[in-house]
Amino acid sequence: MTSLSRGVTWLAVFMVLAIAGTMAALNLMLPPESGMHVPTYVISLTGKYLSFAMLALAVDLVWGFGGILSLGHAAFFALGGYAIGMYLMREIGGRGVYGNKVLPDFMVFLNWQELPWYWHGFDQFPFAVLMAMVVPGLLALVFGWLAFRSRVSGVYLSIITQALTFALMLAFFRNNMGFGGNNGLTDFKDIVGFDLHADSTRDGLLVITAIALAVQLLVCAALIRSRFGKVLIAVRDTESRTRFLGYRPESYKLLVWTLSAVMAGIGGALYVPQVGIINPSEFAPANSIEAVIWVAVGGRGTLVGAILGAVIVNLGKTLLTGALPELWLFALGFLFIFVTLFMPRGIIGLFSRSRRRSPQPMAVEVAP
Repeated sequence: MTSLSRGVTWLAVFMVLAIAGTMAALNLMLPPESGMHVPTYVISLTGKYLSFAMLALAVDLVWGFGGILSLGHAAFFALGGYAIGMYLMREIGGRGVYGNKVLPDFMVFLNWQELPWYWHGFDQFPFAVLMAMVVPGLLALVFGWLAFRSRVSGVYLSIITQALTFALMLAFFRNNMGFGGNNGLTDFKDIVGFDLHADSTRDGLLVITAIALAVQLLVCAALIRSRFGKVLIAVRDTESRTRFLGYRPESYKLLVWTLSAVMAGIGGALYVPQVGIINPSEFAPANSIEAVIWVAVGGRGTLVGAILGAVIVNLGKTLLTGALPELWLFALGFLFIFVTLFMPRGIIGLFSRSRRRSPQPMAVEVAP
């Protein structure tokens, strides 16, 4: 990481926090009829984009710096979302449709007689937050240990990660899994006592999401600047030579893979209360592929580019699906092809290229 990229990192942190804070203030302090008022739905959309940016950042960490192309990171994102969704369902208590203080509505509808063992503890917010990190991290640890120990890499690893998220999607679609089946978890009321539908809660969630994203960006930047990050990049570029020098590439891969899963889980945990629902479609392999496209558009191996790509692509998706929904998938495919052929370093690469092309000041010798 050069001094320039370090400055860009801090600039990105400042902009994320400043934009989120300003939007929240304009939403709370100004009346709806004011031209400067930010509508609540824009607050929720922005929080959603920043949650996706955490997923993109996690993908960039393993792909851009570890050389691991993951097509299944949406699984970790969704698992983090389900952990918080379970807490939000328990938080409803007796205010559900069926008035059951223990069982969520979908369990009462399916004639469940008691709460499954794996739902215990999710009535406590700290436990749910912990599980939003532990469950994706533990799954990534086990999966990565098996894959990297066997030296699975390249396209084979990508296919296996895609199979993992597809298998989880099929499993969560089943009603007997106890996660709401096809409908998932929804109809949330509040979070730690705050009404989820109140503007102040939405604003608070946006600011918390921005802070979490900023912290993740700084942690990733510090990790890449460290000795660990330099070895990780060496593993990405020439794994066999790095192994010859006495390093264990699988250990470096496993650590960064597990860390990225935890980061994605945190993004999913912040995503769910802002969108109001979590269902098995979040596991869809297409979501993981979209995350890879976000990173490619913003700039692989830049960290900041992953955030930029996630926000820009999802903003375009929101606008295009509202105007011409049938063209979105074609536009996304065209965007990926265009970036691959003409912008291999993404949007951030364009800025760095223009900086290199700018004329440098010439040294002038002064005669004595």
